[in-house]
Amino acid sequence: MPAIKGLEWTFDTVADKYEKLRPGYVGELYQRLFEYIPLDENSVAVEVGSGGGQATAPVLKTGCRLIAVEYGERFSRLLKEKFKEYPKLSVITGRFEDVRLEDDAFDLVFSASAFHWVPEKLGYEKAFSILKSGGAFARFANHPYRDKGKPELSERIDELYGKYYYTFHDKKQEIPREYTEQQAIDRAMIAKKYGFTDIRYATFRRERSFSAEEYVALLGTYSDHIAIEESVRRKFFEEIGEAINQHGGTYTVYDTIDLQLARKP
Repeated sequence: MPAIKGLEWTFDTVADKYEKLRPGYVGELYQRLFEYIPLDENSVAVEVGSGGGQATAPVLKTGCRLIAVEYGERFSRLLKEKFKEYPKLSVITGRFEDVRLEDDAFDLVFSASAFHWVPEKLGYEKAFSILKSGGAFARFANHPYRDKGKPELSERIDELYGKYYYTFHDKKQEIPREYTEQQAIDRAMIAKKYGFTDIRYATFRRERSFSAEEYVALLGTYSDHIAIEESVRRKFFEEIGEAINQHGGTYTVYDTIDLQLARKP
């Protein structure tokens, strides 16, 4: 589901749960990233919206200096504790579009499942400005899709979303669709509008299986779900859990992970 603007604050209310339940990214993604922009102890990178650090460790392990820009105060504290053995990590609490960063100073600006919260023009222009010539911008995200092997369960969950989620948010119900390669291409080409060149993209797929309890806990880390009034959310989640248990007790999520790469000339 698309992000609902204005709900950025919600993630920080469940920082510990988010850090434990949200997935990281596949190794092939980082292989592509570091082939495109090799990093070492002389490199300097900026991460936009680090959250629980799902994408932070692989970059830190290159030995580079990393500035993590994170809007949430709880997440900022979590990052400092989680990566305290990395002295070359700095955490700035604030919005990427607001914090002051030096122009022409960074080898990599990257964002994992967070750049959609930054206004497009401000975000791309700032990333371009702070990168060195030859530096890289990378954005990647995980796009989960519902269980393909249990159509009756998916239909029941659709009913519950109509009853609770869409009614609460006063929105027209959308039919879930799996993320496509064309969407990945379209997202990659955004960078071209802002002066970037050498634009590339890749997609990766995986499956994750959850118990009813685990899946409901995962839903509790999504901004638009957190924003639902507590008594409504509790009933919504309870009925989703019941539906999963009535259909075998497990729910499989089909992930598409997209990677977009672009270079400052």
